[in-house]
Amino acid sequence: MVGTNSKRGIHTIGRRKSAVARVYLREGKGQITVNSKPMDQYFARKTLQMVVNQPFELLENRENFDVLVTVQGGGTSGQAGAVRHALSRALDESNTEEFHTPLKEKGFLTRDSRAVERKKYGRHKARKRPQFSKR
Repeated sequence: MVGTNSKRGIHTIGRRKSAVARVYLREGKGQITVNSKPMDQYFARKTLQMVVNQPFELLENRENFDVLVTVQGGGTSGQAGAVRHALSRALDESNTEEFHTPLKEKGFLTRDSRAVERKKYGRHKARKRPQFSKR
């Protein structure tokens, strides 16, 4: 899961629903690039931008790092959660003593294992049943 320090910096992987995010963290000026686009363009909704920025806001150090993200699979919400997970892991690896406890307390280092439940036969959706008719 966790890569070593290379010329791209610290490499980590985060997952959420069916989305997978790869994050390369290195020292810089606070730029976040997602799939070759600025984060504001890729995640247009403010709530998704907030989800991605949560680890930085918690640790108050966005200006110290540049982040390069490649994310695939799932929808935008799952992708934002995957980026947050991978970013938290990368920050934890960059400064374990200082960053680990706050990130762990907020739950950013834990993979959210919830996923869509499959549709069952005889049902309209995973749990929705056909309408009951007495007569």
